[in-house]
Amino acid sequence: MREFIEVMREKSAVIDVEERPEGEFGAPRMASRTDSLLFFHDLPGGRAVMNVTATRKALGLALGMDEKEIARKLAGASPEGAIVRDDPLPLGEVDLSRLPVMKFFPRDAGPYITAGIVFSCYQGVENASIHRMLVLGRDRVAARLVEGRHTHSMHREALARGDVLPVAVAIGVHPAVTFASCTRVPPGKELAFAAGLLGGEVRVHTCRNGVLVPDAEIVLEGYIGTETAEEGPFVDITGTYDSVRVQPVIRFTGMYTRPDCIYHSILPGGNEHRVLMGVPYEPVIFRAVSAVTDVRNVVLSNGGCGYFHAVVQVRKHTQGDAKNAIMAAFAAHTSLKHVVVVDEDIDPADPVEVEYAIATRVRGDRDIMVITGARGSSLDPCRLGDGTNVKVGVDATMVMGHESEFTRASW
Repeated sequence: MREFIEVMREKSAVIDVEERPEGEFGAPRMASRTDSLLFFHDLPGGRAVMNVTATRKALGLALGMDEKEIARKLAGASPEGAIVRDDPLPLGEVDLSRLPVMKFFPRDAGPYITAGIVFSCYQGVENASIHRMLVLGRDRVAARLVEGRHTHSMHREALARGDVLPVAVAIGVHPAVTFASCTRVPPGKELAFAAGLLGGEVRVHTCRNGVLVPDAEIVLEGYIGTETAEEGPFVDITGTYDSVRVQPVIRFTGMYTRPDCIYHSILPGGNEHRVLMGVPYEPVIFRAVSAVTDVRNVVLSNGGCGYFHAVVQVRKHTQGDAKNAIMAAFAAHTSLKHVVVVDEDIDPADPVEVEYAIATRVRGDRDIMVITGARGSSLDPCRLGDGTNVKVGVDATMVMGHESEFTRASW
């Protein structure tokens, strides 16, 4: 984490906030008004950073690749990096009040850990993923474990065997590790994938409960058992409040902090949240579309909450390629709501360019696909009660054989 902050500082992309922000919501309000990395030097509980990868440019810098090549390069990446074991962590007494955990909005249920990566291990299987965690006390949090995701499944398996699930929460890791934990990789390959992104290896430490964690500013060792608590309300990716649920409690048994540690916090519904939610799906869509046509790039747009809207850039070889690309994209990322397919001369990351393509290359009766009764996202306020939604695909490409009619003037 610290090394990346200095890299961003060299790019003049860090804003140092020396004085304590005014009011309970001062820090998150500041984060909502900029995409620069904010380094807070005086918060209740210590130092913190926000907006670490709030732009595609920052994420590309963290991953060591051009922002326009992220989808293509990650589509061909494999989790083959080396995991190097280092010394065990010296764990001390747990006291979450020593950390600058924030409450972000007035209706939040309380202070939330939002950038904590939950590493877990059970029956020889490892996993890493981000889960929001509502602080309940000095050593307890309620964690939102999404049904069907790996941590949730491992917890259910442990309970079925009469066990608890050992976990360790890492906060303040290199952003490539954070990104890897958000990416769909084969079970247990998150650290290996992160190692590949970091140039070949990642160093890990063993907690007392046997869970491996990478280098981090803060590590919380603990277990998920049978205890539950209400979690929420909380703002999710759309900037609207998610519902209150009964969720598992993580009880922490040990805590490690680097000297003068730097806490990482992600603004709910902010651009860093959207980047980390959406960009990991771009290579998944890229691979799926490449099976049906010549795909050039995929972008999940910021205006689509980084999750619901995809712009797919293709090179058509037959007139129907764009519609096949639409169907492949919907199949690859079932939370997608709207897909726009554009030609190579349109920048998929530029909303003005995409709107231009829709304005000049779309005829509604020919180029718009409407799919009803499809599985939607639980995060979408427009979803129906049965979880379905309406999906729309837009073919915003030139009609083959008539490209001269769409050619833009240039010098």
